[in-house]
Amino acid sequence: MPEPEIWTFFYGSYMNLAVLREVNYTPRKYEAARLPGFKISIRPLANLERSDQHMVYGIVATGTHTELERLYAHAENVLGGRYQPEAVLVQTLSNHWLPAPTYIAPELSDKPAKADYIDRIITPARTYGFPAWYIERLESFKSG
Repeated sequence: MPEPEIWTFFYGSYMNLAVLREVNYTPRKYEAARLPGFKISIRPLANLERSDQHMVYGIVATGTHTELERLYAHAENVLGGRYQPEAVLVQTLSNHWLPAPTYIAPELSDKPAKADYIDRIITPARTYGFPAWYIERLESFKSG
């Protein structure tokens, strides 16, 4: 019997399907979504911070617990970010609400992000049709 899949909200480079394929993770289903009550920061990796004035755009994608464990082991061992799951409620751009885990790093070093890392986030953000103001926010992390 195959392992059950769950929906997970991705907001950084993991919303880039090419990046997910690099760690042998290909979601069967995915959809653009937004998460109110948080803002994104990218220093040096993408992360979420609580904010009642912002929202974060990304995707919800299906995957198994085994795939998520492998993905976030990669985040820790290769990228240097230790992320923990947190339950959230996301709204798809087709206007459906889904409960899903997302992953937040309790602490990251405070270094500027590399431009190529940010591009791996901006490219899918444009493809998914995220608002111009949000893409400008992502681009603002390139200046340090």
